[in-house]
Amino acid sequence: MRLDKYLADMNAGTRKELKTAIRKGLVTVNGQVIRDAGFHVTGNETISLDGEEIGYQAFEYYMLNKPAGVISATEDRRHRTVLDLLGDRRRRDLFPVGRLDIDTTGLLLITNDGALAHRLLAPKHHVDKVYRAAVTGTVTESDIRAFAEGLRLEDGLTAMPAELRLLEVRQNSAETVSFVEVTIREGKFHQVKRMFEAVGKKVLTLQRISMGPLVLDRSLPEGEARPLTEEEIQALLSLS
Repeated sequence: MRLDKYLADMNAGTRKELKTAIRKGLVTVNGQVIRDAGFHVTGNETISLDGEEIGYQAFEYYMLNKPAGVISATEDRRHRTVLDLLGDRRRRDLFPVGRLDIDTTGLLLITNDGALAHRLLAPKHHVDKVYRAAVTGTVTESDIRAFAEGLRLEDGLTAMPAELRLLEVRQNSAETVSFVEVTIREGKFHQVKRMFEAVGKKVLTLQRISMGPLVLDRSLPEGEARPLTEEEIQALLSLS
């Protein structure tokens, strides 16, 4: 790849800034000053910018505990995006794996590994995605069976069979609220909310707690991200 692209991918600066730095002789490859931004590198060289070695990492993986109010996109003119939460460490080729609604919280994987993203999102791979939700009314055995059998949604699409587990029912003066756990294996638009609408209930809060083998780190505050551990990365990469 081009030398300026290598450095930009490693978040060492903008392409314009890096081309200037290269012309000024601030970049070395294996100890040799290189002034050509188009100089070809493989990532196996020792590359330094202004005396600081810039190591190459092909793929990066982050766990984000998404808060409400940000959108699962790479850029947006009106709202903060999940990539904005990564701050200065953000690489230009990172993207969120799948989408969580703006008011949905919890686990979101951010990476630049397109092959892994495909394995996690493709319906044929049947990767479990687990959510915790609070919904209006009392979840019944009939609702649980309906989820298990698959639901016909309002727009005519069918939601694949899903597992619905009732955790708790709370009654207050205003309403009855059921706290549930839902496991789905696909990712249709507003899917969990629309599934509950199909059985006459409204989702009040929704949080994703796992995606395949990746489980939300409960010590990770909302709005914060951390790199995946090597064990977490290997568990994801082992998915067939």
